[in-house]
Amino acid sequence: MYNNVPTKVLTGEVRLSYVNLVQPRVNNNDPTATPKYSVTLLIPKTDTAVKQNIDASIEAAAADAQGKIWNGVRPPVMPIPIHDGDGVRENGTPYGPECKGCWVITASSKNKPQVVHQSDINTELLPQDIYSGMYARVTINFFGYNRAGKRGVGCGLGNVMKTRDGEALAGGASAAADFAGVGMEAGAPATPAYGAAMPATPGQMAYPNTGMQQPNPLGVQPGAINPLTGQPYFG
Repeated sequence: MYNNVPTKVLTGEVRLSYVNLVQPRVNNNDPTATPKYSVTLLIPKTDTAVKQNIDASIEAAAADAQGKIWNGVRPPVMPIPIHDGDGVRENGTPYGPECKGCWVITASSKNKPQVVHQSDINTELLPQDIYSGMYARVTINFFGYNRAGKRGVGCGLGNVMKTRDGEALAGGASAAADFAGVGMEAGAPATPAYGAAMPATPGQMAYPNTGMQQPNPLGVQPGAINPLTGQPYFG
């Protein structure tokens, strides 16, 4: 229960996989279905409090559906949206290594969720900051369904609060990971070597002193006094 809603849960920190939070995803198995925003939550099995809340919310959703859309009869084998990441999928294939030690839930919604950061919950994140592999806390809501003769409990997606970055899933990598330990190549000059000191002031070139005297176009003797100015011709 969260915010006094028996079927609603606020998770602890979970890792996000199969993130479709920026653009809705089309269901390839049913192209006529409305595209949905979705995300898979990897919930650590060590977070027993959240698991208990999820179990209670699933039970609340089933009880509500039994009285409203299941004609008072609960399915003998009721499909639920939470799965064991250490087990196998419905088709018999194992879950990926990122699911080990976790409970796995996929939540979806027709409405676009708000995705914020815990440091500023009033500002939505930019698309490039939302990716599979990041960590977050998520609000989810469980509900009963009865579609095409199939009855069970599904999981609706609320909003997402990012808590920290993580290693990108699905083969992605960050720049920090790609270039860790890679610096300037050995022997590469830190600054251009022109054989003369660079000027302290832009545009002011510093030339080496070659010992040559300034030109004397007037042919006067060094130290002679200019009679008009009273100053030496060459200071």
